[in-house]
Amino acid sequence: MRALADPSRRTVLEILRDHEATAGELAEALPIARPGVSRHLRVLREAGLVDVRHEAQRRIYRLRPEALVEVDEWLEAYRALWRHRLDALHTEVRRGRKAMG
Repeated sequence: MRALADPSRRTVLEILRDHEATAGELAEALPIARPGVSRHLRVLREAGLVDVRHEAQRRIYRLRPEALVEVDEWLEAYRALWRHRLDALHTEVRRGRKAMG
């Protein structure tokens, strides 16, 4: 969860969600210097959110979506809460329409 707290790391994950990328490509997409991108990538690797493979002199990073299962499970309780609240709101809106009509 701590790895996801930083907006730059979330941006990296969003980019990697769509395609693999090198640190240089990620640095071009972020408003931070390449050493900062490398630090963010290290945090994401240590958290198990990204993998890296070597191709010649390049490091190619990719998202590990299975690592986000824990986050998804944690969020489910909040989704259920919002579903319940939205269902209640929908009920109240319907009641209001019946009262007006």
